[in-house]
Amino acid sequence: MNLLDSLPKPFFVLAPMDDVADTVFRQIVADCAPSDLFFTEFVNVDGLQSPGRPKLLRRLLCSAKDTPLVVQLWGKDPNNFRKTASELADGTFARELNLPDEVSFAGIDLNMGCPDKTVVKNGTCSALINNRQLAADIIRATQVGADNRLPVSVKTRLGFSAVDLSWPEFLLQQNLAMLTIHARTRQEMSKVPAHWDIFGDIIKLRDQHAPATKIVGNGDITSRQQGIELAKQYSLDGIMIGRGVFQDPFVFSGQSPWSGYSKDQKLILFERHVRLFAQTWRHDERPSVLLNKFCKIYIQGFDGAKELREVLMGAHSVSELPDLLGTANV
Repeated sequence: MNLLDSLPKPFFVLAPMDDVADTVFRQIVADCAPSDLFFTEFVNVDGLQSPGRPKLLRRLLCSAKDTPLVVQLWGKDPNNFRKTASELADGTFARELNLPDEVSFAGIDLNMGCPDKTVVKNGTCSALINNRQLAADIIRATQVGADNRLPVSVKTRLGFSAVDLSWPEFLLQQNLAMLTIHARTRQEMSKVPAHWDIFGDIIKLRDQHAPATKIVGNGDITSRQQGIELAKQYSLDGIMIGRGVFQDPFVFSGQSPWSGYSKDQKLILFERHVRLFAQTWRHDERPSVLLNKFCKIYIQGFDGAKELREVLMGAHSVSELPDLLGTANV
């Protein structure tokens, strides 16, 4: 049975945020309140099928805790999508990463929504909204490589410069297992409220073209209850949460304790994150400066938080952070 068919309705997904949702942060979220499905950061297939492969492998690293895990791919060459999908499905990448036998990937998602100027200029991610032949070729190549061993899905936006329902309609004709839509256009970035009202029309298109495709909504979700209400209102199969986890690492919990967390509790949780980061990336595979992004999650809501963030973000290495946190916790 397809894993997606075994998930609750609505199921909740942690979004594939670049330089944020690595295995370390996913494990922290899993300890706080796990999502039903995790996504990797997006990984470039053209790089994976090049001499740069070893450097990109770290983006596929995972543990038994941050699963089931969908690998999100991006790139330009359909043949590299096919090769990568095949190697994900047959366990090649899992073996190269020395993953435990019980850990495997649960699906493949195609990034057709990232609005970053560099990737758009390169003709990838959300640029594919305006290059549907290439989008279709990439989807088909990935499906061929996966060979029904892993479900293939797409994450995208409502359109490029304006809302364009012909785009999700086109995608729903590609035999996808799941379609996640960030309810904004590429041009809107995250500068306007998400257009949740559009999902009524998208569900009608799904029911017409692809009744078996799961539809996941994404955009401005800050609590599980809000997600449940929106899923019910628009008959969605799932809800994806991204930036909402920065406001509450327990966002997937029905009864989050975060608003009642003391300064000490927040510092302890950040220290756990720091120590897991140091243990996981012990050979400096990822720069310690990435931890600065997480200061605004943990170091907030108490007297002196701003000053402490400045001190922590000024650290020169990850090894300095536990002592700094310990001193602040006195």
